[in-house]
Amino acid sequence: MAKAGPSAYDPAAAREFFRSAGKTQAVAAGTIIFSENAKGMPLLLMPNRIYLLLDGEVDILAEGEPIATLKDGEIFGEMASLGRMPRSATAVARTDCRMNGLDEAQFQAALGRNPGFALMLMSVMASRLRDTLARAPVSPGHAGWREAAALDEQLLADLGQVLGSAARFRHETGKIIVREGQRGVALYVVLEGRVAIKIGDSVVEKVGPGGVFGELSLVDRSPRLATAVAGTDCVLLAMSRHMFLHLVKRSPKFGAALLKAVGERAAFMASRRDPGKAKAA
Repeated sequence: MAKAGPSAYDPAAAREFFRSAGKTQAVAAGTIIFSENAKGMPLLLMPNRIYLLLDGEVDILAEGEPIATLKDGEIFGEMASLGRMPRSATAVARTDCRMNGLDEAQFQAALGRNPGFALMLMSVMASRLRDTLARAPVSPGHAGWREAAALDEQLLADLGQVLGSAARFRHETGKIIVREGQRGVALYVVLEGRVAIKIGDSVVEKVGPGGVFGELSLVDRSPRLATAVAGTDCVLLAMSRHMFLHLVKRSPKFGAALLKAVGERAAFMASRRDPGKAKAA
């Protein structure tokens, strides 16, 4: 589980972000911090948390096999916490550790004070998703796809007003909107119609009105992970990387919505990996 590059991720900034909202806790060596496929207890009892490791080492295991060892300054647990999906791995304290864990309310409060942190966290999530797919590609025999979550109506209306009519584009059924492996220059919000997201020949997601796609390659400037095809005639709102960065840094609501979308997408993709083709970490 690799960290994002140094230009994208700043451990000192992460420590300040977590310190502003949570409290440090000690964890003994051998403690299972969370388990694969567990969703956690109801919010008031034991919410899913996103963690920052302050001192020590934590092992990450998938299907009982070690895939990474995390060290000081690394964030973990973000995919299930933000995507509200089952955990895609197990985290075990390798040594005595100190960490800070934020539940959803604490995380949102910290994000309200520092909305730009969403971009840094998205870079971590994008890097880890790419690592996951590199180790174990999507299984072509895996049945099913997910329906992308939609932005709330007010946020969608605000984006339409900010970007204006010049950012709206129509595409006919079957049109390839973005292609796997290409450099990403925009993210898209579906206003009308539906878009199918494919990795290779497998449809992994369908995006309807209010859904977002194409954001990951704007975060880490890496090639597109998937191909997007118009499943019906559709109208899309296109957002440049410059505008994307501007909005994430200034709007906690927009940043939180994108983090949720990225978290759900990453957690689902991790669940579709083909363990039979897993490569050594």
